[in-house]
Amino acid sequence: MANLCGRAVALGMFDAVHIGHRKILSSVTGINGCIPSVFTFSADSVTRKHGHSFEFIYNDEQKLEIMKKLGITDVFSENFEDICLLSGEEFVCSILKKRLGAEYVVCGENYRFGHNASCGIRELEELGDKYAIKIHIAEDVFYDEEKVSSTLIRKMLKKGEVKKAAKLLGENYFISQVVAEGNCIGRTIDFPTINQNFCDNQLVPKFGVYCSKTTVCGKEYASITNIGVKPTVEENIKPLAETHILGFSGDLYGKTAKVSLIDFIRSERKFNGIDELKMQISDDIKEAENLLNTI
Repeated sequence: MANLCGRAVALGMFDAVHIGHRKILSSVTGINGCIPSVFTFSADSVTRKHGHSFEFIYNDEQKLEIMKKLGITDVFSENFEDICLLSGEEFVCSILKKRLGAEYVVCGENYRFGHNASCGIRELEELGDKYAIKIHIAEDVFYDEEKVSSTLIRKMLKKGEVKKAAKLLGENYFISQVVAEGNCIGRTIDFPTINQNFCDNQLVPKFGVYCSKTTVCGKEYASITNIGVKPTVEENIKPLAETHILGFSGDLYGKTAKVSLIDFIRSERKFNGIDELKMQISDDIKEAENLLNTI
């Protein structure tokens, strides 16, 4: 086996790992003899971006899951506060060159670094020459004449447009979390569900019911997922994902389930009692089955 000469490092937030990010990641995995790596920031360490409050799409574990599947060997996920005061040159010299041993660096056209995001790709190329790091700038990716970005995907998810978002993400948007204890009301109305919480500062898609697919215990099942606050049976709870898995029976508390949202069915609303809710869930299941049969 050939000796590895150093790292090929992808730079970016990668909070969505969309098709633009995947282009950057494929560049570093395609450099022979180098360790394909990513330098990014821990999702929950960035609370503001470009002067606005920031909601991340995927948490660190979810990003790592995607990146490993795409061939990334090492992911350096740093606390933003530990890096943000470094000058541009300090970042390139201390972090990229000395700490990571970067031989190649790949980033997007809008990548910013250094204290107060004072440096861009021109400075990165100049510093790359100084510290013997080859720099590659990946061109922006467009879909339907619109630049693919995490901001655009956030807008789609907030509108429940998960089908559109999937085209930009390169796969269906998913929730991958440990199954949490619930109130078990679903079992009493013949529709048992699993509950999954969102992280603090994580984007929550539009409240409503989605056709979904759930992977548990190594097998994929058709499912329906409600995202919201369950107004018919709960009061004053944090938004969560509640999924009924078709054809599955078993206890999943404490296990991780991956729920992929396929399409939006309807908005969440409060019903006039349990019987009305049960009738609507039956209709939702039929709608989900019809949608999945068309895929």
